[in-house]
Amino acid sequence: MASPPKQDSFPELRRETDAGATFVLESKGEWWHAGFHLTTAIVGPTILTLPYAFRGLGWGLGMLCLTAMGIVTFYSYFLMSKVLEHCEKEGRRHIRFRELAADVLGSGWMFYFVIFIQTAINTGIGIGAILLAGECLQIVYSNLSPNGSLKLYDFIAMVTVVMIVLSQLPTFHSLRHLNLGSLLLSLGYTFIVVGACVHAGLSKNAPPRDYSLESSESARIFSAFTSISIIAAIYGNGILPEIQATLAPPVTGKMVKGLLMCYAVIFVTFYSAAVSGYLVFGNKSNSNILKSLLPDNGPALAPTWVLGLGVVFVLLQLFAIGLVYSQVAYEIMESKSADVKQGIFAWRNLIPRIILRTLYVVFCGFMAAMLPFFGDINGVVGAIGFIPLDFVLPMVLYNMTFKPTKSSLTYLINMSIIIVFTGAGLMGAFSSIRKLILDANQFKLFSSDVVD
Repeated sequence: MASPPKQDSFPELRRETDAGATFVLESKGEWWHAGFHLTTAIVGPTILTLPYAFRGLGWGLGMLCLTAMGIVTFYSYFLMSKVLEHCEKEGRRHIRFRELAADVLGSGWMFYFVIFIQTAINTGIGIGAILLAGECLQIVYSNLSPNGSLKLYDFIAMVTVVMIVLSQLPTFHSLRHLNLGSLLLSLGYTFIVVGACVHAGLSKNAPPRDYSLESSESARIFSAFTSISIIAAIYGNGILPEIQATLAPPVTGKMVKGLLMCYAVIFVTFYSAAVSGYLVFGNKSNSNILKSLLPDNGPALAPTWVLGLGVVFVLLQLFAIGLVYSQVAYEIMESKSADVKQGIFAWRNLIPRIILRTLYVVFCGFMAAMLPFFGDINGVVGAIGFIPLDFVLPMVLYNMTFKPTKSSLTYLINMSIIIVFTGAGLMGAFSSIRKLILDANQFKLFSSDVVD
C-alpha cells in the first residue's frame, strides 16, 4: 500500500525518486491527447447498457438522469481541473487523485479512501472490460459455430492473454494513439448499433414494444436507483488527475479543451444509443444491446455482418479501456517496485513490471470468468466508486480550495450536488448490491452466460 504523503512532500523534488510518476505518469501530452484519454475512459461499450438502464427509469426519468448527470459530470471535471491548476500555480502539481484529496482536505485518511475507491473502480472496470470482450468473442463464435464447444470462460482466457501483452506498454502517455483509435471505434459501433436498432424496429420481426416498469413500487424504486448507478458509472471517470498529469506543464486551460472534445463525442453517442435501443426493445433491453439484436432464439434483427463488425469494434476498444483504467494500479506497482535511477526498460525495472502487471490482469480475468455479472458490476462500481469520486469529492475540493461564500450561487450548487448524489450513491449501492445478490442465484460459478 502506498504511504500517505506529508503536506510538504508534493513538489517536483520528491518525484525525482518516484518511479510511478516518472515512468507511468510522464507529463508529455497535449490537450488533444487528454481528450483521447478522457473519451476512452468515459465513452466505452458501457453505453450499450443505456437502454438497459432506461428500462428501470422509463422515458422521462431516463432522459432526465442522462442529461442531468452529463451536466453535473462536466461541471465536476471542470471544477477539479481548476483545483489542480490552482495547486500547480502554488508550486504543488498533483498528479494523483489521492494526493490531491489528502492535500486539500488535510486528512491522511482521505489518501487511503481515494486509493480504496480508485482500486474498486480500476478492478471493476478491468473485470468488466475483460468480461465484455469475452462476451463479444462468444457472440461472434456462436453465430459462426452455433454448436461449438467453447464456453465464455475460454474466450475470457483469450482476452486475458492479449491484455497481458498490451499491459506492458510502460506509460499512460504511450496509449495516446491507441486512445485516438478508441475514440473512432466508439463512434463506429454507436452508428452501427443505432442503424441496426432502426432496422430492427422497422422489420417484420420487430419485437413488441413495452415500456412499462416493475409492477411493485418497491421493485420500481430499487430498479430506478440501480439504473441511476449504472448511468453514473457510464459517465464516470475517477482518474481525471492522473489524466491531467499526462499533460506537459503548464496545464492551464488544456483539460477544459480535452473535456469539450470528450463531451462532444458523449453527446453524439450516449443519446443516440440510449434512445434507439430503448425505443425498439423497451423493458426487454439486454444489458448489452448487441445481444438484443442477436437473440439466442430467432433470427438476427439486423444483418449479421453489420452486427459482427460492431462487435469487433467493441472488442478492440475494450482493450484500450482496460489499459486506461489499469494505469493507477500500474503506477502504484511501479512506485513500489521500480528504481527510478535506472532506465524505464532496464532489466531491474522490466522484470517486476512484467510479473506484477501479468498477475493483475490474470486476477481480473479470473474474476470475470468466475462472476459474469456485467450489468450488475456496472451498477455497484457506479455507486461505490464513481459517485463519490466524480459527483461528490470535486465539489468538496473546490469549496475547500476557493472557499466561495455560503451565499454564493457556486456554493449552493455545489452543496446541492453533494447532498443529492451522496443520497443517490447510498441508495444506489444498496439497490445494486441487492440486485447482485439476487442475480447470484441464477447461475453457477464460471457460467457460460452473462446474467442480464
